[in-house]
Formats: sequence, structure tokens, C-alpha cells
Amino acid sequence: MAVHELRIAPLPIWLDAGRLLGPAGPASDPGDASRGWHLEPQPDASVVARAQLDGARAADLAARLRGLGFEGQPLVCEIQPPLRRSQVRRARTEDARRRRVGTPGFSRAGTRLDEVGRMSLTPELLAMEVAELAAGRPVVDAGCGAGGNAIAFARAGCRVHAIDQDLARLELARHNAGVYGVSDRIQFVHADARAWVAAQADPGAILFVDPPWGADWSRSGCDLASLPLLADLVPLASNYAALWAKVPPSFATAQLLEGASGDARALFGAAEGDYRRVKFVLVRRG
Repeated sequence: MAVHELRIAPLPIWLDAGRLLGPAGPASDPGDASRGWHLEPQPDASVVARAQLDGARAADLAARLRGLGFEGQPLVCEIQPPLRRSQVRRARTEDARRRRVGTPGFSRAGTRLDEVGRMSLTPELLAMEVAELAAGRPVVDAGCGAGGNAIAFARAGCRVHAIDQDLARLELARHNAGVYGVSDRIQFVHADARAWVAAQADPGAILFVDPPWGADWSRSGCDLASLPLLADLVPLASNYAALWAKVPPSFATAQLLEGASGDARALFGAAEGDYRRVKFVLVRRG
């Protein structure tokens, strides 16, 4: 069985590389479980990952990582010797099959979503993971959409202002909050989030922004210019206790964290099809 040398770079230091890359070492190697990946920190605060994989696992990994990027840079997957075309085709077919099984959005019957919500709603399990980090502090959800994050924050004990300028989407959020029994903890605001945030300073609240990405966001590199709502709200965040942003995996987090206290956290899926996929990155500043 052929063994392939892999080099994956650049990986951000805040990423769980083991979760993303999966087990390393030849499948026949009895020490596989303990060998893992060799992670090499770089001067630019990125990480290079090296390992040996058999052809099937190397092809599977290459299919999952194809076209991805982190920190605004495309991820490069070098494999020597190169994979056979038949291995690449099989791996990409299997990857497409896995993608059909993702972490669900809302879990309760009776919730409603529009087309945008079906594409962009934060999966409930991940929304709750983010919400628990707020530790009950008040939250301003600037652009709440169908309410996935606002509802999770409310379920975690936060008081929430949920803002959206699309009245139809705001009504979806209101309805879904009723399904989850948290309407009394959310104040729904029909307004442009930029204007509302500028006028309503709250030094005790978290300003949470889930900017619209659209279907065509760049998976190899993304920056503030690609997320105009977030870019407009960043200068206003000084009137709040913290700025939290849910951004694409390829987003250049340094644009938000440079010169400020904070961190970045990759949120992976929980289902078979997205367990090793970064669904989004949570950047917390302040």
C-alpha cells in the first residue's frame, strides 16, 4: 500500500487541527493512534501540519480541504507522491455524499425559515455553544434574521435586543422565539442595525454580529470588505462591552483582533457530514 507524505499550510494557531485533519499515519501502522500529525509553529503565528497517510485517507482529506482557506489565505495541501485520478474522483464523490448530512438548524417542530434562513441559520447546537459563552450578559443581536442566535442567547439566560431591517424576517424570529418559549427575553426591533447601534450605546452588553455572507462567499479568503454590515459596526463597538462576530472560516480574523484583546474559535459541525468541517469562526473582541 502506497504511503503519501502530506504538508498542509497555513493553519491558524487557534484551529483544532486534529479535528479538521483527522487521524494520521499509515492505516497499517500499529502506532497510528499515538503518532498523529506533526505540527510545526511558524514565525507568522501559523502552523504547518505534516503526516503520512495511505492513498484513501490522503484523497479523502484533499477532497475535504479543496478550495478552503483560513485567516484570509488559501489552504495548500501538498501530497507526494501525487494521488491517482481514480482516488481523487472517488474521494470527491464521497465528500459530496457526506455534505448532504449536516448539523440541523432548529430542532423543534413548528419553526419557520425562509430561503435565506435555510442557508444561513446557525445550527442550534452551535448557537447554544456560543450563547453559553455569554454567561447571561445582555446581548444586542445586530441583524438577527430568523432568530437562531437570538433564541439561543435567550435560552442561555441573556436579555436580547434582536434587530433586523427586514420585517418579514423579524416576524420569523418572533414566531420561532415563541416556539422555544423565550419571547419574554427578547425585544424585537424593526430597524437598520447600523443606526440603532449608533444611537443605543450599552457598555454592559455584547454586540453580536452575524453578517450576511450570501451563497458566493470566498471559501479561500474573506475580509472585512466582503462583510459590509460587520465593517460598518466595528467602529461603533466601542460603545459596548464586547464585539462578537460570527464570520466565515476563511475570514482574516487579524482584521478584528489586531491591537485588541480577544480570541478566535472555530465551531465544527456535529453530524457525520460536517464533523470535521468548520461551520464558522467566532471572533470575540473586548
